[in-house]
Amino acid sequence: MTDARKDIEQLIAKLAEQGYIASSAIATTLYIAQQLERPILIEGPPGVGKTELANATAAMLAKPLFRLQCYEGLDESKALYDWKYSKQLLYVQVLKEQLHDILDGTDGLANAVERLHNFDDIFYSERFLEPRPLLKALQSDDGAVLLIDEIDKADYEFESLLLEILADFSVTLPEIGTLRARHKPLVILTSNNTRDLSDALKRRCLHLYIPFPEAKLESRIVQSRVPAVPDELRRQLVNFVHGVRELDLKKQPAISETIDWARSLLLLHCDSLSRELVEDTLNVLLKYEEDINMVSPELHGLIKRASSNL
Repeated sequence: MTDARKDIEQLIAKLAEQGYIASSAIATTLYIAQQLERPILIEGPPGVGKTELANATAAMLAKPLFRLQCYEGLDESKALYDWKYSKQLLYVQVLKEQLHDILDGTDGLANAVERLHNFDDIFYSERFLEPRPLLKALQSDDGAVLLIDEIDKADYEFESLLLEILADFSVTLPEIGTLRARHKPLVILTSNNTRDLSDALKRRCLHLYIPFPEAKLESRIVQSRVPAVPDELRRQLVNFVHGVRELDLKKQPAISETIDWARSLLLLHCDSLSRELVEDTLNVLLKYEEDINMVSPELHGLIKRASSNL
């Protein structure tokens, strides 16, 4: 086994300690991103663990996590920086009170302007800067994990703002100048594929697609999160969920819903799936009534397959 492969196996084990069961592909991409100091763009359906990977990685590295939740209309005042306007107003008030002393002895407008010019211009300085998640990650003294969540919900204009940051981990503020990262953060972007991202943004990132996990991996995830679930019940419920995902639903059940269903079945002291039990708890797994109505006629076959699959 090569040193890199050993490091990746250790990475899988360390993520598991944080409650995140990673596939080899996920761990390999994370390892490469750390070594090359490249951002990761994670795409995939909702609920497959994209955001949770960032949380687990930050916990594993013992570094702060700065999360930027994207939405339509997001701009730099919410993502990058703003000004502490209340403190600026206080500064103006103090300056007005001290103005007489500052200008005492001046003989004319030109002299007064020259004296004021000699004072440091701190009104637009880092002293009054209000950093938002992007800038906080760049200014972190010991490095950080920066999560840019659901980037596909933001506008194309916001992507342009990200390009400068992801290119060399610096940002230019018109009032101050260029601020560079003290330590390059590990950047993780997530997308639910609601729109296409720009080629320029994709070029700057390593790409990782996380699909719904295979039954064996999902069973390990359920075991990690709900260890008290009996083995046979865990096998059946995971197989049932995979059968449901084969149907043409409005919303496929995510891993989080599989876990919630496992907790619900454990709460009801169940040892195996039955039609009555599934009917009573199907609303935990499916979030739309039309999906429940589509699955209900298929319950007999789904339960039979879930119980017989090895």
